[in-house]
Amino acid sequence: MVSKTEETQLNRLENQVDNGGGGAWEYLCLVRKLKVRRSEKVLKYGLSILNDPKKRSALGPEEWTLYEQVAIAAMDCQCLNVAKDCKKALLKKFPESKRVGRLEGMLLEAKGLWAEAEKVYSSLLEDNPLDQVIHKRKVAMAKAQGNISGAIESLNKYLEIFMADHDAWRELAEIYVSLQMYKQAAFCYEELILSQPTVPLYHLAYADVLYTLGGLENLQTSKKYYASTIDLTGGKNTRALLGVCLCTSAIGQVSKGRNKEDKESPELQSLAAKALEKEYRQKADDKLGLLTSALRSLKI
Repeated sequence: MVSKTEETQLNRLENQVDNGGGGAWEYLCLVRKLKVRRSEKVLKYGLSILNDPKKRSALGPEEWTLYEQVAIAAMDCQCLNVAKDCKKALLKKFPESKRVGRLEGMLLEAKGLWAEAEKVYSSLLEDNPLDQVIHKRKVAMAKAQGNISGAIESLNKYLEIFMADHDAWRELAEIYVSLQMYKQAAFCYEELILSQPTVPLYHLAYADVLYTLGGLENLQTSKKYYASTIDLTGGKNTRALLGVCLCTSAIGQVSKGRNKEDKESPELQSLAAKALEKEYRQKADDKLGLLTSALRSLKI
């Protein structure tokens, strides 16, 4: 993820280049480093360098990196002739390159030639079964065609090999949530929490899924993960604060008539409700009445 400092730096540099202050190459390098998509800008300023022989030769070996960057940006912008020209230049320089082979597959994708792209990717995977980029392209291609079951299958196969890829686990979890396959999504978030226990986003998403699943045990666990989200964010996550209140109300409904051990103590939800009211009073005072009414309806 891009930090606020990095985003500020990128926007400042982009503004400088847009206003003729120079620094196009530095801007393109930063876009590449941060792995953000500013395709129109990359295409514009990348071509301004590639089309100037003096500027292009000054890059040295980095010239070929720029060709690749511009090719991908051109595909994003549907400037397929530009992408094709960049690919040709790279292929002439690196005739046996698997990396250029990936570009060929991506160009076929951009043209909507799915079967041809699949053949290219399958061939590349035969040579290198551990090529992460190709595996991810196959997932992206399945999603682009609306083949969600195919995307799930490809992601699961990918994660059997690259179990430490957090982005892949998160993407798989989000697909499962979109399909209302909450138990499968919960498993993905468990994997993410095990590997990155201090990321509040994963605690929050896991709590949401468990709350949606319902049932006393899931609700109790959901409340714990909402609480851990509050702890990890220094009490600043509004959604988690509300989640604690919702879980408390739901647990109260589910555990009616059960043993006292199943019932929740009121301290945590009372603190969460007070924190919510304080935050609304500071940031959205006009909505405070709605919040108070909602909390009252939850009997908090």
